[in-house]
Amino acid sequence: MSWSDQIGFPLLSVITFLPLAGVVLILLVGRGKPVVYKVISLIVTLAAFALSAWMLFAFKTKLPGMQFAENISWIKPLNIRYGMGVDGIAALLVFLTTLLGVIVIIASWNYVKDRELGFFVSLLLLQVGMVGVFCATDLFLFYVFWEAMLIPMYFIIGVWGGPRRIYAAIKFFLFTLIGSLLMLLAIIAVVYYVKDSSGALTFDIQALSKVVYSYHLQFWAFLAFFVAFAIKVPMFPVHTWLPDAHVEAPTAGSVILAGVLLKMGGYGMLRFCLPFFPDAAVTFVPWVVGLSVVAIVYGALVSLMQKDLKKLVAYSSVSHMGFVTAGIFAGIALVGNAAGIEGAILVMLSHGFLTGALFLMVGFIYERTHTRLIADMGSLAKPMPIAAGFLLFFAFGSLGLPGLSGFVGEFLSLFGVFEYSRWMAAVAALGVILAAAYLLWMFQRTMFNDRGDDEVKPSFALKDLGLREIVSLLPLVVFVIWMGVYPQTFLEFLHVPVQVILHRVTPSLNDTSAGIGALAQLVDSVRGLF
Repeated sequence: MSWSDQIGFPLLSVITFLPLAGVVLILLVGRGKPVVYKVISLIVTLAAFALSAWMLFAFKTKLPGMQFAENISWIKPLNIRYGMGVDGIAALLVFLTTLLGVIVIIASWNYVKDRELGFFVSLLLLQVGMVGVFCATDLFLFYVFWEAMLIPMYFIIGVWGGPRRIYAAIKFFLFTLIGSLLMLLAIIAVVYYVKDSSGALTFDIQALSKVVYSYHLQFWAFLAFFVAFAIKVPMFPVHTWLPDAHVEAPTAGSVILAGVLLKMGGYGMLRFCLPFFPDAAVTFVPWVVGLSVVAIVYGALVSLMQKDLKKLVAYSSVSHMGFVTAGIFAGIALVGNAAGIEGAILVMLSHGFLTGALFLMVGFIYERTHTRLIADMGSLAKPMPIAAGFLLFFAFGSLGLPGLSGFVGEFLSLFGVFEYSRWMAAVAALGVILAAAYLLWMFQRTMFNDRGDDEVKPSFALKDLGLREIVSLLPLVVFVIWMGVYPQTFLEFLHVPVQVILHRVTPSLNDTSAGIGALAQLVDSVRGLF
């Protein structure tokens, strides 16, 4: 019996739907009262964050399976249930989501000038969908939350974004929708395969993950799920929606997009691609790791060439998330290679802290200079020394400075890749070197100037960061240092669920040998089409 069952308190449902209750309250009493609906938004997100922190303290890291479980019959004819629960991976991602939810409310307090009510309502509705994705233990419920979160993000980009916001919003929506439709087809195929073989219709994720599927179904269902999650990560070459969405989105949208939505791709691979389709996952290891290494180097090189500050941070996400997918799939290529998967999850968390903070800094700078062009930002450190300090700190974290969160995850991920392929790890390590190049060069060009004293731009008449902006950044500073200095706090949540995943995939390693046998199965599967 789970902890939540013992006390009779639906903790996960409360964390998930508190922002929805805030939306209802805003529509009832907050219309035409900006202070009221902003305060309500802050209170409900703070409450959700406090409950998620409480959840982490109460979480039993040594126990396998889902904790704080809720399970209620929902659609009886199809045996669809309202199922909620978290393991260590999901618990950390829920915590990250609620933390960033509070931060974007504070950061957006005075940012949006038009249709403020709709903006804050959209942020709250988006949080409902994101937390629901991480908590759902029923496959149908997972898909409902997965689709529901697209709508508020579409409006956040399309209504409050930049000049090309409609193009960016439609591109984001279409890319994600295509992946979602492929995943829906795979869900139907998996559920009815189980029904035909066992006579039982179920959407329970834990039950479905224990079924042994035929290799032919695994191959195509894995591809469908993987494409959906690869688009969300986003992996090279399905990443092209990301720079447009980031550049046009308002600051809060970019923070949530980078901090949480990208993590759903990695989470989906861990929750579905590996345990559901272990044989197919092993088959695709060389391809996924190869594409991930390409993404690491490609994203870093493109970041190095960017003139737009926001686009630089956007392409850096492509590079950093390459460490996630490389670590996950290198981790299943060899028996007992848990370091790669655990490192990938730490990269997801660290990327949420660091890249979310970098997008906040870009937003704060843009509010003052009204430009995102790096060439127009020389000598900003003189009028904005506090901002320069924060930007340097988060840049150091993002480039992997030891003692900060970026180093730990990337080190473990690279270690996992090294165990799989030394030359791939060597190429991937170039991403760390290039990250130092583009981040430090960006910092010098924006905060100082690299073109000679005679060409230094005059200092802008700018105000430094205010108290509200500093408050929104300080929690991220704390967690970046905490994870960098004592990562064991976070790793304790990961050991058990990662071992469960590896235990599921290990028989596939023995059966396929991850090499010639896997390739032969791949060829046979393709021939089956004709």
